[in-house]
Amino acid sequence: MSYTAPLKEMQFVLNNIADLPSVLALPGYEDHSTDLVDAILEEAGKFAGEVLAPLNREGDKGHRLADAVVTTGKGFKEAYHQFRDAGWVGMRAPAEFGGQGLPALVAMATEEMWCSANLAFSLCPLLTLGALEAINHHASDELKATYLPKMCSGEWPGTMNLTEPQAGSDLALVRSKAVPNPNGDGTYLVSGQKIFITWGEHDMADNLVHLVLARLPDAPAGVKGISLFIVPKFMVNADGSLGQRNDVKCVSLEHKLGIHGSPTCVMSYGDEGGAIGYLVGEANKGLGYMFTMMNHARLGVGVEGMSISERAYQQAVAYAKDRLQSRELGSSNPEPAAIIRHPDVRRMLMTMRSQIEAMRALCYFGGTALDKAASLPAGAEQQQSQYLINFLIPIIKGWCTETANELTSLGVQVHGGMGFIEETGAAQYMRDARIAAIYEGTTGIHGMDLIGRKMASEKAATLKAVLGEVEKTIAELAAAGGEFASIKAGLEMSTKAAKEAAEYILANFADNTKKSAAGSVPFLMLMGVTLGGWLLAKSALIAKARLAAGDADADFYRAKITTTRFFAEHIAPRTLAYGYEVVNGADSTLELADELF
Repeated sequence: MSYTAPLKEMQFVLNNIADLPSVLALPGYEDHSTDLVDAILEEAGKFAGEVLAPLNREGDKGHRLADAVVTTGKGFKEAYHQFRDAGWVGMRAPAEFGGQGLPALVAMATEEMWCSANLAFSLCPLLTLGALEAINHHASDELKATYLPKMCSGEWPGTMNLTEPQAGSDLALVRSKAVPNPNGDGTYLVSGQKIFITWGEHDMADNLVHLVLARLPDAPAGVKGISLFIVPKFMVNADGSLGQRNDVKCVSLEHKLGIHGSPTCVMSYGDEGGAIGYLVGEANKGLGYMFTMMNHARLGVGVEGMSISERAYQQAVAYAKDRLQSRELGSSNPEPAAIIRHPDVRRMLMTMRSQIEAMRALCYFGGTALDKAASLPAGAEQQQSQYLINFLIPIIKGWCTETANELTSLGVQVHGGMGFIEETGAAQYMRDARIAAIYEGTTGIHGMDLIGRKMASEKAATLKAVLGEVEKTIAELAAAGGEFASIKAGLEMSTKAAKEAAEYILANFADNTKKSAAGSVPFLMLMGVTLGGWLLAKSALIAKARLAAGDADADFYRAKITTTRFFAEHIAPRTLAYGYEVVNGADSTLELADELF
């Protein structure tokens, strides 16, 4: 169950699809080079393969809670300290607080490796980065000075505390309270219970920085009355040393389907009078502040889906090359062949491979849009980049995580009966992947976000702009001819389905929102396949040019074209079904009376 970072593939996508050189030319990144990025990726690949991957099975055994203390499994604490000391936590953290200030795109590539090697472990630095972003954008200078240096270094990981037993995705139902501290020092006493808190308690760090949503006494009802607080596990003294334990503790660990290596905690605040918290920004604006954290996390979860699929694929390929079973069809050799020679096994592996490459291209493409939105000076290009990443986030999060469920299941299927046995490890990837389509917003929520906030609100302007770029690629495919004909046909099919589905959604959204909503997830999946296929097509055209130029790595580029053809011939046709669901399937979805279910 080893893991090898697909560095060649990652570098190809970074440089040719995500246009890394243009990101490194953005204000603030001029001192970085592609050579530096290559060196970072190489070292990250070593760390992922040699340190994190071997701990993946150990993490699956879970961690132990006793007396409100979570003791992590063998090797986790040591690995985290190595990870922290190597500076991996602060890759895209601001340099002024000790981070490395690298582009999000570069950090995303390293995050892919962490997630592939050990998904449960990767969640700790992922949440730290999100918490760090929220504090950096919205907290006072004093709070930044107190917490950000230690968070950038990884010494004090961060957490996100939103969910409560009665308040899942509907944060209007949050009941946790915060009242001004009677001692008048400007702090607040926070009380309440939070559930599903990833890495909410552990022994890998001396302190934890919890970001907590709670209501002030005079807060208006609903989401407009939520404030955001920093609640540290240990109080921080004026000299930066740690003081007394705060009134916050883990009262239980959730028993889960997967990601057992990540403790999911039930957190209790204020059992002994109130946990001391510090207001972030202005009162009653906490939800907006938290979205700074959530948007980064949602993009990161999309990367998780792609990454765990890559790990499952690597193991499935290794098993298929090693497992001997049945003679090869059409062969005169009577001996059992490696199952990779059997057509249906090849179909499953190509289904995995093609969609992983499409997901990686889409994730990295989104990383570039994120960097440009954050770093370009105010103007039309910056605004377009912001609209683009806003549009892409629900697609990346939803499509990549739903596809991960399919691909990790195929990984089990390639193993046959041995895939169902925990001994091989294939089942762990399937179990670990399942949460990705749920946390940080279910696919249904992201489908509604896509058709409402990201499409109907701007009359599909960003969608039309993106599809305009897709049509330019279709024209290039037409000129390429030959084996590119099927790639062109697949992309044309997807684009036509996307346009028709979008027209239907826009026509019905205002007057019959439910009809549009019934097809929101099929539309999200349709867009994922369409955009993933588009970026693969661009990759194939680049590969064709490299082959024509006599590039020495001909096998790599030939494989790129073949993989794209498979996607166009086997995956792109799914858009016809998705489009039909959107345009024709609303009535049957909504018609049945509740009592008949």
